Amino acid sequence: MIARVLTGAVIAGFAAGLIAAVLQLTFVQPVLLHAELYESGRLVHFGTESVLPAAQDTGGFDVGRDLLSVMFAAMVYVGYALILMAAMVVASDRGWVRRIDARSGMLWGLAGFVTFHLAPGFGLPPELPGGSVADLGARQVWWWGTVAATGVAMGVLGFGRSWRSWAPALVLLALPHLIGAPGPAVFAGPVPPELVGAFAARAFGVGMASWVALGAIAGFVWQRDSVADSRPATV
Repeated sequence: MIARVLTGAVIAGFAAGLIAAVLQLTFVQPVLLHAELYESGRLVHFGTESVLPAAQDTGGFDVGRDLLSVMFAAMVYVGYALILMAAMVVASDRGWVRRIDARSGMLWGLAGFVTFHLAPGFGLPPELPGGSVADLGARQVWWWGTVAATGVAMGVLGFGRSWRSWAPALVLLALPHLIGAPGPAVFAGPVPPELVGAFAARAFGVGMASWVALGAIAGFVWQRDSVADSRPATV
């Protein structure tokens, strides 16, 4: 079982990581590079008085940097896949799910997106360079607490069978946001707010698409391995 999970996680995570990398390089990186022009001072934003055109030459692609981005995305999504497939093992062994395949895997992927991206991003949205942020330690504590609370809540909501379990899960889901994410003391930054909004929106979109792909691929691999394990051995 362990070898099956490890192999499936590497396959699903690497494939989803490549998808995430392509989407990031296509949609997210241009916004990030544009923001770096403001952070470095090459461009200066003056609010309503600015006459800078929205389209700027951001330097295109850098092979070395982009290959590192692809490798990092693959490694991150292999880690996500390990968590996802471990959860599938628990759910399958305890009889919480009857079938795991590519279609149901997409729902697993959406749950992962909510847990690791949407819920933490509700309080700590994706950040561009140069923006005002709170203390790193405080942000990390809140981020991990939110991920843990959301993951447990999503599991209970998905596999619970009555309001006795759903009601506490909803409270747990809302708790980190009722406490509130740590924020900066003042708002400041050289980057235009339009770029900040575009970056956050694209980061969430890429994250959702990548997690859905990860869930679908993991479910497909799980189903394929289950079919293989159920076949009678030949002599």
